[in-house]
This record gives sequence, C-alpha cells and structure tokens, in this order.
Amino acid sequence: MAAERRTLIHWFRKGLRVHDNPALTQIFNKARASPDKFSVRPIFVLDPGILDWMQVGANRWRFLQQSLLDLDKNLKELNSRLYIVRGKPVDIFPNLFDRWNVELLTFETDIEPYAMKRDKAVQDIAAAHGVKVDTHCSHTIYNPEIVVAKNFGRAPITYQKFLSVVEKLKLPKVLDKPQRLPNGVQPIADELEVGQSDVYECPTLDQLVKRPQELGINKFPGGEREALRRLDTSLSDEHWVASFEKPNTAPNSLEPSTTVLSPYLKFGCLSARLVHQRLQEILKRHPKHSKPPVSLVGQLLWREFYYTAASVEPNFDRMLGNVYCLQIPWQERPDHLDAWAHGRTGYPFIDAIMRQLRQEGWIHHLARHAVACFLTRGDLWISWEEGQRVFEQLLLDQDWALNAGNWMWLSASAFFHQYFRVYSPVAFGKKTDRTGAYIRKYVPELAKYPAGCIYEPWKATLADQREFGCVLGIDYPHRIVNHDIVHKENIKRMSAAYKINREVRTGKQEDEIDYDSSMSLTTNKRNASFETKRSTAKRKR
Repeated sequence: MAAERRTLIHWFRKGLRVHDNPALTQIFNKARASPDKFSVRPIFVLDPGILDWMQVGANRWRFLQQSLLDLDKNLKELNSRLYIVRGKPVDIFPNLFDRWNVELLTFETDIEPYAMKRDKAVQDIAAAHGVKVDTHCSHTIYNPEIVVAKNFGRAPITYQKFLSVVEKLKLPKVLDKPQRLPNGVQPIADELEVGQSDVYECPTLDQLVKRPQELGINKFPGGEREALRRLDTSLSDEHWVASFEKPNTAPNSLEPSTTVLSPYLKFGCLSARLVHQRLQEILKRHPKHSKPPVSLVGQLLWREFYYTAASVEPNFDRMLGNVYCLQIPWQERPDHLDAWAHGRTGYPFIDAIMRQLRQEGWIHHLARHAVACFLTRGDLWISWEEGQRVFEQLLLDQDWALNAGNWMWLSASAFFHQYFRVYSPVAFGKKTDRTGAYIRKYVPELAKYPAGCIYEPWKATLADQREFGCVLGIDYPHRIVNHDIVHKENIKRMSAAYKINREVRTGKQEDEIDYDSSMSLTTNKRNASFETKRSTAKRKR
C-alpha cells in the first residue's frame, strides 16, 4: 500500500519558514485529511553550478545554510523534514515526479525574470507528467498583479500613488504554522536514499562557502527562529515603534539603530504580512504615531512599491531597455570602482561603510544612500549597475527588486529626480557621529586621528599624520577625487543628461540652460520660501 501513495511536494525557494506559508500549509492540510493516501516531501533545490557563477558572497551563503538547517528543525517539529535535492530544477523534476509518484506541487510565486522563466519550465514539465501545480503569493503583503490591475494595468510609479491603490485592498490573512502531520504520512526511502542515507541532507558550510576566508563576523544568524526572536525584540518597545522615523536613525551607530529584519524578509524566514500585522496591532494602541514613508510600516511599503514596479519590467536591474530608467552616460573607471568596493576611496566615512558591508553583510539604509550617491552622481560618476553588482554580492538582504530600485532612486535615474541634492561624504556622517567612533571601528588605521580631522584626514599635517600613526598615501589612501569640485561638475552632467532625456521623450529640442544662473535662481527661491515660512511661524508664536 505504501508504494501506491501519492506524494505532495512543497518546493521552498524563498519563503524559508513554516509560519504564514500558504503553499506549505496546503499540502500539510491535504495530507492530514487523507493520511492513508499521501506522503509529504518539502524540498529545496540546490544547483551546485550556481556556487561557481552566481554573485553571492560568503556571508550570504552562510545565512542560507543556517536558514536551511533551521527550516529542517522546524519541519521535524511538525513530523516532517527538509529534503535538499541537488541539480537544476528542469533536470531533477522529471525524475522526481516519476520516482516519487507526485500528485501535487506547490510553491510561492516570484517576480524575478529568472525565477519566472524557471517556474514556467517546471510547470510545463509537471503538466507533461500529470502533476497538478498550485502557487501562492506570500513573499509580499500585497500581490503585485492585483496592485497593477487595480491601477488600470500599470504599476504606480510614485510612492504616494502606490499607497492610494493598496489602501483600498483587503489584507490577506496571516497564517499560523501548519498543524503537525500524523504518523504514517512520512515517505518511505526512495532508491537514492537506500543507497545513500544522507543524500537529501542539508549542505554543510564547507559545501556552500567556496572562499571561507571571506567570512566575516556572524552577527546576523540565518533562520526563522532568529527572525521571530528579532521581531519580538524589535517590537518590544512600543513607544519606539510608534515614533520610529527612518531619517532620525543613525547610519553610523556602532550597533544597528534599526530592526535588521531585512535579511530575514529577503529569504522569507520572516513573513512580511506577519510583520505588518504586528505593527498595525501596536499602532492601534498608539494613535499618535509616525506615518509612511518614514514609519516602520512605511519601510515595509517601500518594499511593496519596488516589488510592484519590478513585476512588470524584466529589465528592472539595468539601464538599457528599462521603462523607468533615464539614460545617463556614466563613465567606466575600474580603479575607482575597486577603491569604492573595498573601502579605499580616501573618504573615511565612505570607506567605513563599505568595510562594514564586506565584513558583516549589512549596512544601515542611510549608509547605503551615502555610498550609492558617492559612486554615481555625487562623486565618481560610475553606473549604478556596477554598485548594484557589488551589493548583490555582499548584502545579506540583497533583493533583486529592492536593490535595483534603490540604486535607480539614489542615482536619480528613476523615481527620484532631485539630482542637485548630494550627500556629503564628510558632513553627513558627522551629523550622527561627531567623534568618529564608527570610523575608528571599521577604518582602524585612522584610530588615533582626533575628531577634528578623522573625517578629513587630508587636513592633518604630515607631522601630525606621523604622530597619529597613519600617513596618507602609505598607510591610508589619498582621496581619489575632490568632492568639493566633482560634485558640482556632476550636477552639471546630470542637468545635461536630464535635458537630453526630455528631448528624446518629447521630440522637442530645448534651449541651453545657464546652469550657474539657474541654480542660483533656484537657491534664491528656496531661501525666499524658507524665510517666508519662518516669518509666518514667528507670527504664529
């Protein structure tokens, strides 16, 4: 009788959790309803080939390995386990469908072009083998397809428009973890397991991490248990939650000033819908709370905004062929790109951020703003696609839609167009860390520099540099550019690029703009507006 059982497969990709996992719950419920008919095999497909070509750093491979081990433990508590199947999905599924006598395959939908192509191929294979496929949208709060449909077939291209659309949508129900499976639905060993009992075991760290020397401190362990623990800790101070405003957090604090839930959301160790529900419960108890886009709910909705925009643009991660993205003539400077990526620009604040990223796999969102602006329109005039690739390798929370969306925003290529607002690689960091403690931690060669010049070590005399134990050009690099000069030149470049893009879009040639005069006029108008508002405020007082 056991050989005649049909198998129900849930295919984990993202969504590495048992809570609020509708695709997993579906097969558990089906097996519990007919335990004499079905066996359950939750799987994760690991393609050994991607270890060589995929741009994933050692820290993120470790996070995945820890997440898979944790998922296996959680499934075992539900009287199941995780089966790691090695190979390409299109190669392994035909054999699995036959060998396991599969009736149903479930998985969570994905908007990434590679994933969509892969999933379509697997669905075709399943149809050819008589296997039913059910998919569920649970990686985001809202289904991007529904959001686009409610916006008359187009993705909202502003955050406020997005909010106006989703506020009319019904929130999906957040599910608990599925009920424990009864004894008897566990599958019997297949021919591969008979020959090798550990054939479907989770990978070891050595098997996933090809360059162990690149592993940094394990500051943010992977897995659903750690995700839920971190969520509980983050939300324990309800006043902090209710008053949270992202711009008021510090990009250079020695310990994170935000939740660091993003890696767990990226891998699906934590449900975005659960986080949203928990936040809403707190905000109901605190009527006077911060609002999107700066609130914690607002941070979740930024994720939803980018996912929706990316869902209808397969070229979302590149400039060419991207309906959202302005065409900008970036320059190629491999030497400057390498200096930026490895924290050797000569700007201590920028270098500290990039070194933290390489060591720990995470940096504050405002720190990402600073280094992204520096690489692109602020200082180095290098394409956002190059920065995106570095982040893709190093970030624990690297997410196709969010990574590309944020890089377009910060380079003023899409969604944000105030290109004249440039982050200073000196002044921005000083606002929240005047003494330079963050720099001393991540750029230790500057540890003896005093607060007065640690952000600008070039201001120290050679004698002082020797006294501080760090001579520029020997122990720490000279500045690769002069921000005071290049950021002004780059604003002119952006102005010219915007003009060309407008002309292409409208088909009308524009008059040449006197950049210095126009910027002076704009500044004067802003100052006049500010003075008016300040005078009005004084009269009210």
